[in-house]
Amino acid sequence: MASQEAFRPFLLLVLGSFFFIGLDHVHLFDWDEINFAESAREMIVSGDYMKVQINFRPFWEKPPLFFWLQVLSMKIFGINEWAARFPNAVMGVVYILTLYYIGKSYKNSDFGWLWSLLFFGSLLPHLYFKSGIIDPVFNYFIFLSVYFLWKEVEMEPKNRYLPLLSGVFSGLSFLTKGPVGLLIVLIVVGSYILIKKFRYLPALRQWFQFASGFFLVVSAWLSVEFSQNGWENMQKFIQYQVELFTQPVATHGQPFYYHFVVVLMGCFPISILALPFLSSPSSGDKNLRMWMQILFWTVMILFSITTTKIVHYSSMAYLPLSFVAAEYIFALRKENNPLHGYLKLLLWIFISLWALIFFLLPLLIQESHLLIPLMGDPFAKQALKDGPSISLWAYLSVVFWIAGGVLAFISFKRNQWLQGVLSMSVGIAMTLLSVQLWILPKIESMTQGTHIEFLKSVQTEDVYISSYGFKSYAPYFYGWVKQDKDPRSSDVRWLIEGEIDKPVYLVTNKPDTELSRNNAFTLVKARGGFYIYRRDN
Repeated sequence: MASQEAFRPFLLLVLGSFFFIGLDHVHLFDWDEINFAESAREMIVSGDYMKVQINFRPFWEKPPLFFWLQVLSMKIFGINEWAARFPNAVMGVVYILTLYYIGKSYKNSDFGWLWSLLFFGSLLPHLYFKSGIIDPVFNYFIFLSVYFLWKEVEMEPKNRYLPLLSGVFSGLSFLTKGPVGLLIVLIVVGSYILIKKFRYLPALRQWFQFASGFFLVVSAWLSVEFSQNGWENMQKFIQYQVELFTQPVATHGQPFYYHFVVVLMGCFPISILALPFLSSPSSGDKNLRMWMQILFWTVMILFSITTTKIVHYSSMAYLPLSFVAAEYIFALRKENNPLHGYLKLLLWIFISLWALIFFLLPLLIQESHLLIPLMGDPFAKQALKDGPSISLWAYLSVVFWIAGGVLAFISFKRNQWLQGVLSMSVGIAMTLLSVQLWILPKIESMTQGTHIEFLKSVQTEDVYISSYGFKSYAPYFYGWVKQDKDPRSSDVRWLIEGEIDKPVYLVTNKPDTELSRNNAFTLVKARGGFYIYRRDN
């Protein structure tokens, strides 16, 4: 048993290699991935690592910490997709090792193994470590902030530095994405105090240490920000954070229950395995389950209330959800009990549903012409018409998915819970790898491939490039927008009507625009729903 425990961290490192495979197999996706990578690129081009920019203009929506990680990666690997996604792949390994060692300390090595495997082998949690978005780093800092607060409150003997550590990690979350990280931590603490009916109140020392750690980190950035850029950017940053909660910045009309659907479908299997313990009280004196439950419901309710709804906004819920799922499996194993009957049914329903999705995805790509009569959007029709062929290898995703599910159920039936979770997790990891290698590139080529390939083809030309009629960050990152460009080039009207000093390329996704009727513009390419026009000076 001891030798097996010693081998587990090595196995987690092997599993962590999944996060690095195929990072550059598809282009970065608009908006967020390209947006963040472009901010890092512009730091390198400008040499200004304290100012976050887009199109070499101040970008006040995000603090700089994640972009610094991408800059470091780009300094090593070059400015490309691999470098943009590499920090999150590293974070994937950090996550599963962290969960293993925290779980081992909390209960034992088996629990840490279960927790790390369940998190590794769930759909969205796994997929996010292959992306270039901010949330994996942001969520890690919030989790550690809450974890150290739990240790301070529940564990003996007391460590006088735990509130300070919690404040430091809360401050790092602020530097990653903004004040919502601090808000989540404070709501969790406040909810715990209410649940305990004010029998527990943090001492003044604890508040002071937490605040000291937080402001130590945040003030280091703010002092430089104010000295370089004054109050204007910070005012816009705060205003944007308020708008995220009060206005539909990117809601697309999603209903209140949007994030519950996202987590239920996207976090399989932990979204199912956590159900029995998601609201039930925990037995024992350490009470970490209560803190994880509070964290989960805080995130789900907070981002359901906010007007802006984006898929990854609820991603902080994945960590506590995986913990609760691990506690349920650990309890079954300890008490030698079978899965609850309704959970077996739900697991099979979701396995079947996702198997159908993974089967239909390559089939519909191959037979995309069948969908054209159902589409009302001209861009979608043209993209499907010019759709790529797909390899039979794409159907491996279904094979891995079903194989992992069947092997897991065989192990569960024999009460071999560790083997069952390992089988399901590896099966899901192989499924997502197959999707990444053979399905996702085809979807990407249909949705943005023509646009990005064109931008890459004119990177070295001395031209102006912009999108027209739709928002895109792709012209900046893949068109290598120059720092010394004419500031008027940010105005599309000037590119269309002004006295330009170099050729202009405008990309639109609509067949009938003023560009098609403007004699100054020549259509140079039309494919995949995109129309590329050129204007000569």
